[in-house]
Order: sequence, then C-alpha cells, then structure tokens
Amino acid sequence: MPRGSHEKMALPARNLLVIMSDEHNPKVLGNAGHPIIQTPNLDALAARGTAFSSAYTTSPVCIPARAGFACGKYIHQIGFWDNADAYDGSVPSWHHLLRERGHRVVSIGKLHYRLAGEDHGFSEEQIAMHIYQGKGDLIGLIRDDMPARGNSKKMIAMAGPGESTYTFYDKDICSRAQVWLREEGVRKAEKPWVLFVSFVAPHFPLTAPPEHYYRYWNQDLPLPKQYAREQRPRHPYLVDYSNNFNYDDHFKSPHDVKKALAGYFGLVSYLDENIGKVLTTLRDAGLEDDTVVMYTSDHGDNLGARGLWGKSTMYEEVAGVPLILAGAGIPQARRIPTPVSHVDAFPTLLEIAGVKTPAGYPGVSLVDVAHGAKPRRAVLSEYHGMGSSTGVFALRMEQWKYVHYVNYPAQLFDLNEDPEELCDVVNDAAYADALEQCRRALFAICDPNEVDRRAHARQAELLALNGGRAAVIERGDFGFTPAPGTVADFQ
Repeated sequence: MPRGSHEKMALPARNLLVIMSDEHNPKVLGNAGHPIIQTPNLDALAARGTAFSSAYTTSPVCIPARAGFACGKYIHQIGFWDNADAYDGSVPSWHHLLRERGHRVVSIGKLHYRLAGEDHGFSEEQIAMHIYQGKGDLIGLIRDDMPARGNSKKMIAMAGPGESTYTFYDKDICSRAQVWLREEGVRKAEKPWVLFVSFVAPHFPLTAPPEHYYRYWNQDLPLPKQYAREQRPRHPYLVDYSNNFNYDDHFKSPHDVKKALAGYFGLVSYLDENIGKVLTTLRDAGLEDDTVVMYTSDHGDNLGARGLWGKSTMYEEVAGVPLILAGAGIPQARRIPTPVSHVDAFPTLLEIAGVKTPAGYPGVSLVDVAHGAKPRRAVLSEYHGMGSSTGVFALRMEQWKYVHYVNYPAQLFDLNEDPEELCDVVNDAAYADALEQCRRALFAICDPNEVDRRAHARQAELLALNGGRAAVIERGDFGFTPAPGTVADFQ
C-alpha cells in the first residue's frame, strides 16, 4: 500500500464528549513519558484509544487557539489574531454545523469567545468564560516598544498550595458535566449529542489544591532545561517576549522555581482528577460505548524551560498540545507520531457525528490518521499577539520544525535528532535543502509578510477604538481572565 493511503473506516454516528484544558504542556503527561507527573485517568483514556504525539495548536495563546479549534481553519484564514480579538460566531464553527443538522451541542466551562449572547453555534452555554468586558487583553495590542507586564509578578506570587477562583470554577464545571451526562445525556435523541467540557487548569495562577500540590512539593524536582541564565538561547524574539512577560524576573531562587513547578504539576493532577470524574460518569450512565471522547488543550506552557513561563513561543512545550481520541472504532493503545493539528478536529468531530465536512477546510480526519493514514502535508501554528513585535509561523513537516519570523532570523530544528530543540541548525549548510523545502511549504500555505501586515492593521484599528496606547497602558494588565462571577484584578 503506497505511503499516505489507507483503508477508509466508516464509523456509525456517535455521541461526542470533547474535553479541553488550558495551557497543558504536552510533555507533562504520564502517557507521554513524563517521569514525575501522575495522570492516571488521561493515561487510561490513551490506553483505550489513540494518542497523537505530534499535535499542534493553530496559535500558542488562548483566544486565537480556541477560534482556530472552533472554525477548523488557520488564524490567517479567520482573522482572530490575539487576546483582544475573540471569536464572535461570524465564521461557521463545527458547533454551528452540527446544531444546524439537528444535533444538541452544549458547552460547559471556558470558551474565551467575545461576548455572552452572541451565537457561537452551541445549543446552550453553561457558565461560559468569555473575554473580559468583550475587550480582553487590550495592552497586548501594543506590539512596538512594548511595556513590561505589571502583573507578571503573579506567576510566582500566587504559586503554592490552596484554592483559587480557577480551581473553584473547574469544580463547578466538573459537577455540571456530571449532572448533564446523568440527566440530559441519557435522553433518547434523534441525533447524537455533543458535550464540550472546557476546564481552565493548569492555566496559572499556579495555586493547586493541597493534596495535589504536596505530592510534587515532597519530591526532588529538577530545574527546567536551559534554565540557567548562561544556557538560555538569545534569539531576539525570545528576548522581546521575556522583557514583556518578565515572569522570571520575579523568581528569586530555586525554591521559587520548585513552587511554580509543584503548582503546575498539582494543577495537571487536579485536571486529571476532574476528567476522571467526568469519564466515570459517562461509563456509569451507560453512555461510554456510544460516545467518542476527544481530549486536548488549547496550547501548552513553557514551564520554565529556557527561563520562560507562560505561552507565546513556538517550542514543542507550547505550540504542541496533548491530543487523545478514544471510543468505538478508534484503535486502542496506539501512539501516532504523524504531525496533526487542531484544524483536524473540525472534520474529525463532524465525521464521528455523521456529518460531511464542506469543501475548503485544511484539516484531515484524525480517525483516518489513527488507522494509519499519513497525509502528505505540513501543519502550521502562527502567532500575532502579546509580547511579540513580529509575526511568527511554525511549520512542522516530517521531522522538521521551521520557525519563520517576519522581522527576525528563522530557526530550524530536526526533531528526530533533537527532540528537545536545543540545537538550531538554520545556519548549518548540511540542512540547506530541508530549510528551503520548509520555506517553500510555508509560502505555499500563506504569505507571512502579507499576513503580518493584516494582523498589525487590525490591532492598530482596535487600539485606536479603545483610546490608543496611553489609554490601554493606563487600563493595565489583569494577568488572567476572571472566572464567571469574579472581578478582574489589575493590581
């Protein structure tokens, strides 16, 4: 059988449970081989399904990532550029298409779209988190001479054992998902239902419930890779980001780093606990056999690697995402290295629900890839937001990771030989052919210069509409979007 071909597996239409987390580094999973993290429920889900070990977000920041996941297209195709330009329902989503065809499509938890009351395609939105005041992160619209983020101090200041508004929010999300599956999911509907359950963990604040925090605090936690200042790469994009989001400036000792790591790991285990409760309810309600489960995250987290925290870079820890598909018709205990993308969720979810994907979408069926298909293509992640002065485009093609900056030098990594991305080979003549192939593949998808101009023009327009540079700096930085029913903290 030639490369890229496979026997198409026709699946009966099934219910869908889509679980999304926020900022889950794909390497921090037991089934991904992490030596410390405990994620028994996600590991069990992967054991009864297929995990995709080279999956990518459409953009390594919340709002564009969630728009790309909803719409099944790349950011330059839909124009939701940054954390002040959220999805408003104007571009058809997989939620719209399924609801229009008679499916009940319900969301519980974080969406990070523009406003409540807009039609995002769901039949119902329960306790949805949307962007703050319909405006979001206005200070991120400033992409020249960027001011340092005042609330970067919150990363370490809030790390430790306890509860936060986010852990309480996740508890409510988990409870409502269990109730829905018990009461609504058992209704005899003409069409399969879809439930989208979206948690915020392990997004900072890095405040983890004590029972999860201390299981990691009581261990020896090694420092992140290239954390020592003399080891950190000095690419100009990373310098821009670390000056703007100067999280690490507030870390005073290895003790602080350990607090942050224990908080993050604890939140991952708290997420896993909540996912376990939802999956147990699915089984106990007698729905497991008729439901396909997808787990992913909107993007990852630097988690101290290279001295960076948060998101917004193109390293595997951030542009990569966990992605698991499990249920009837999905191969079990399989781990697929073929590069895939969140754009692939769109045709996959439609296919599982029994709906054909319209023409014009860049994604492929993850069901097909799980069964051995190897599509001949590159996948793309792009970034046009806060902490960056230049558009960034990361192309994954076979073993190559090519990162194109509109105004800065490119990077190239051979992920087969260098999976930790420690050695940029962009200037090595031995890799000249691979570099040119990647560059051509990127320009076949989009013109980075033209896309960068459009993003900057839109951001200048939004900045002007919100009073200009001085006004948004005075408004300040709230650090993270307030959970429903809570108030943004600009201090």
